[in-house]
Amino acid sequence: MNKRSLVVSKASNTGKTLLFYLVLIVIWEVAYLIGTQWLGVWKSYAFPEPLGVLRAGMRMAADGSLWYAVAYSGIRAAVGFLLSAIIGIGFGIILSVGKKNIAHYLRPFLMGIQTLPSVCWVPFAILWFGLDEQAIIFVVIMGASFSITLSVDSAIRNVNPLLIRAARTMGAEGRTLYTKVIVPAGLPAFIAGLRQGWSFAWRALMAGEVMSSTIGLGHSLMMGRDLADINQVMLVMLVIVLLGIIIDRGVISQVETKVLKSRGL
Repeated sequence: MNKRSLVVSKASNTGKTLLFYLVLIVIWEVAYLIGTQWLGVWKSYAFPEPLGVLRAGMRMAADGSLWYAVAYSGIRAAVGFLLSAIIGIGFGIILSVGKKNIAHYLRPFLMGIQTLPSVCWVPFAILWFGLDEQAIIFVVIMGASFSITLSVDSAIRNVNPLLIRAARTMGAEGRTLYTKVIVPAGLPAFIAGLRQGWSFAWRALMAGEVMSSTIGLGHSLMMGRDLADINQVMLVMLVIVLLGIIIDRGVISQVETKVLKSRGL
């Protein structure tokens, strides 16, 4: 496929995607009109309207509250995810190289903690740190680090044993074995684990921000609820989804694709 055909193909796919979402918006508007004005199934303040969401977005963009919320949430997400990655990778390596008996009992325990909803850590965060930034970061770390730990542990344990045997035959042991063989072989799985950890961190961030009075998307969500502004609530939800997709597709997915291509996968 030449360059021109590739550009045409991408443009066609973009057009189809935009058309798909346009159809969804039209269906949404029709559902709003039928439910609120024609049949009166629900009140207008209880069901968001596309135009109302657009007006809420323009209002929040004009007064700057939307941009401040995105910026603060983005910084917290970056800091929390970075700390979660450091903690998760460290404990994942320790878990995989430690004594098998201890690891055998720890894995189910960590799996159980991983399944715990992030909002369950909010009471601990409030009691230990109060309603400040540290509490939010704590919730993010607790929500994401265990997922990364288990992913790293699984990636190391699932490295092809033939590679390890071959490396040991050639004299690789200890740190050399891990840095030259196990880590490169498990790198695709590492990145997949970080991608999963990011999704956990992003959800945990929202759980932490809804209980805080500081600027952020979670706080803007609760402000919309307190003001009975369902359109603002819907707007913030859409922004949260959009940012999550952008980070996942635009950053983490690109790194994962490059790593996989470099290994012929």
